[in-house]
Amino acid sequence: MALSRSARLGAVATAAASFLAVAASSAPTHGAPGIGDSYFPRLGNGGFDARHYDLDIAYNPDTDRLDGRTTLTARATENLSSFDLDLQKLEVTRVEVNGRAARFSRDGDELRITPRGVLGKNRTFTVSVTYGGIPEPLSGPIVFGSQYGWMKTADGVFVACEPNAASTWFPSSDHPSDKATYDIRIKAPKGLTGVSNGRLVATYDRGGSTYTHWRESRPMASYLATATIGKFDVRTGRTPGGIPMYVAIDPKLKDSNKVDVYAVTAAATDYWSQVFGPYPFEETGAIVDDMPQAGFSLEVQSKPAYSAVRNETTIVHELAHQWFGDSVSVKRWKDIWLNEGFASYAQWLWSEHKGTRSAHDSFRAEYDAIPADDSFWQLRIADPQRDTMFDGAVYDRGAMTLQALRERIGDKAFFRLLPAWTSQHRYGNAETADFVRLAEQVSGQRLGDFFRAWLSTPGKPAL
Repeated sequence: MALSRSARLGAVATAAASFLAVAASSAPTHGAPGIGDSYFPRLGNGGFDARHYDLDIAYNPDTDRLDGRTTLTARATENLSSFDLDLQKLEVTRVEVNGRAARFSRDGDELRITPRGVLGKNRTFTVSVTYGGIPEPLSGPIVFGSQYGWMKTADGVFVACEPNAASTWFPSSDHPSDKATYDIRIKAPKGLTGVSNGRLVATYDRGGSTYTHWRESRPMASYLATATIGKFDVRTGRTPGGIPMYVAIDPKLKDSNKVDVYAVTAAATDYWSQVFGPYPFEETGAIVDDMPQAGFSLEVQSKPAYSAVRNETTIVHELAHQWFGDSVSVKRWKDIWLNEGFASYAQWLWSEHKGTRSAHDSFRAEYDAIPADDSFWQLRIADPQRDTMFDGAVYDRGAMTLQALRERIGDKAFFRLLPAWTSQHRYGNAETADFVRLAEQVSGQRLGDFFRAWLSTPGKPAL
């Protein structure tokens, strides 16, 4: 078939436009300084996918100084001329990309890195950052008005970083949507123990220092990483179901008769494995430190961190997070109820399991105790806003939502839904819409109006 001159010119123009579009799409770019989370727009980083962190840190409690070298292995998701890491305040002395010195600059909490050559899309690369200084904990209204992050104790440091404090002690893509595996090596003065995520690979003394090497081989959000250092009495073993355990308790707290942390951790890990699906990590346990200034505990992956000997209810809550928050993490922080509502509901399930109170009775007691005109009912827990993301309503209304759902769809469907959720998104990220779809699929019911009433509509839902 022959083409007219105008048609030939049109074809040439179309081809040229297509070529320019392809060329533009493959042109080297600077990775975005954040993933676009509405609560923390500059957390996380664009242009690459974090795969593995090697953290080497040395901490001196006498001076509170941290010296570190972090090596991140990542895959470029676009052609990168430069990219960012999140790092708050610590001084950077050297950066290398693929073993070659790279230029770097600072823009607030962003570390901007320019390698010697373009990092091609889909190529794996490494970036190593040498840094040091005195880490500063964060504070503000987000975490119950408490300090959080890298918190100095009498004999070391308590490290609990939700939601945005991992980058106070190591350079990272500090957002739960960019999970990675970890090797964490800690050097501390002899006599102190560094406790971290996953399993203990090695520990030894050399000179006046003690070294510990931990490996978390399952994907982990950065805020769940810890390097808690201090004097600890350590007990290891296995749960009755065979899951390895590591429990470290500050000896100052040994006379606390509040609860047997080891026994409750073992029992709850095994029970949740029956209700929520197989335990997702290689080890379970606890880190119990003497840190009264921190008025919270955190679901540190594989070993929840407690700032004191907490009660049984707190322990079962943090262990439930190993499924809801740690293995299945939020895509964006606005969906935090998927973490806290589920872990709070687990407390009611535990009471039901122990025979002390049914989840229905816990739900009705909570629901009936809060008047309809209380501000509690005004928070849209599907998007609670940054400064109120840990408001009590996120926890308690989230738990109520799950019990109301259980009563709507029935026990058979509900207790299929929970392990289906943790299996479908194991080691990944999810959002509220994903849970709604799965609940409808498992139950065979249309639940849009139900979830809108409980999660997104101000006011006390009708029963």
